[in-house]
Amino acid sequence: MTNRERVVNTLNFRKSDRLPMVEWAAWWDKTVDRWQDEGLDKSLGYTDIKKQFGIDELRNIWINFAGKGLPEGLEHGQGPIENEADYEKYKFALYPNDAIKWAEASIMDLKPGHDRGDYAFWFTLNGFFWFPRILFGIENHLFSFYDYPELYHRICEDICQFQLKVIDELCELIVPDFMTFAEDMSYNNGPMLSEDLFNEFIKPYYKRVITKLKSHGIKVFVDTDGNVMPMIPWLLDCGVEGILPLERQAGVDVAEIRKMYPELLMLGGYDKMVMKQGEAAMRAEFERLLPVMKSGGYIPSVDHQTPPDVSFENYKIYAKLFEEYAKKAME
Repeated sequence: MTNRERVVNTLNFRKSDRLPMVEWAAWWDKTVDRWQDEGLDKSLGYTDIKKQFGIDELRNIWINFAGKGLPEGLEHGQGPIENEADYEKYKFALYPNDAIKWAEASIMDLKPGHDRGDYAFWFTLNGFFWFPRILFGIENHLFSFYDYPELYHRICEDICQFQLKVIDELCELIVPDFMTFAEDMSYNNGPMLSEDLFNEFIKPYYKRVITKLKSHGIKVFVDTDGNVMPMIPWLLDCGVEGILPLERQAGVDVAEIRKMYPELLMLGGYDKMVMKQGEAAMRAEFERLLPVMKSGGYIPSVDHQTPPDVSFENYKIYAKLFEEYAKKAME
């Protein structure tokens, strides 16, 4: 069975010889630096490192929403716009007509492997919370729902039109197996916006784009860190089918989610904080996840990038256990 078949089967609640063994976000660069100090071959690239550990290949492209012309060197948390005039000033640099053409070489390079089943392919779109935050900056973005509601809707309409266009153009080249809206609209205590604001500013645009995605047979995920659990009904109401990364440290419980939402697709959920503690702790974490792994519709993976406190030896143990439990989930 191919890597792609395992992913597609899991996302459709079908059985495979084992679950996919993927790292959707893999490792911090400092993690790899540590592993190289501890014996990892420094000549290995990202794909070769995954092969060394026995991790399945999974390919992604993030669609670029901005071209040249936005201010550079902004301090962390700042954005290039504050009002309508700023948006007008910089709109020429946004939503490039050649976004897919710019990525075409990369897409065509990965297409043969995707067609063979070597890997599943997914793509990422900046979401209707994420991209306005890039434009406004972190603090101003949270005020913008109240200070500039008409501008917020205008930005979301422009995002929506751009997304509808690039989805069709992308699918002329390759049809992804799933996608994510990059959002990060929750944190450790829950959502960063109210349900009313979500329904007014996010939901209408999600519904339009998700209709397009589903017309191409693409599974729809939202990528939002922290405690997403209160938001799940909001997302399902828009047509969202899955969520990642399901961060355990924020209190996310995949078993509780499966009980409440048996059809929800999930990716992630493995507590990265146990990986430094050795085999017993990592095995206990897989045991915690095993009932959900058996239930279908769930691809286990580290709930965010593997941190640099995880040694080379411990990650080898993790990969070995991953294979064991990926097979056990199908028994």
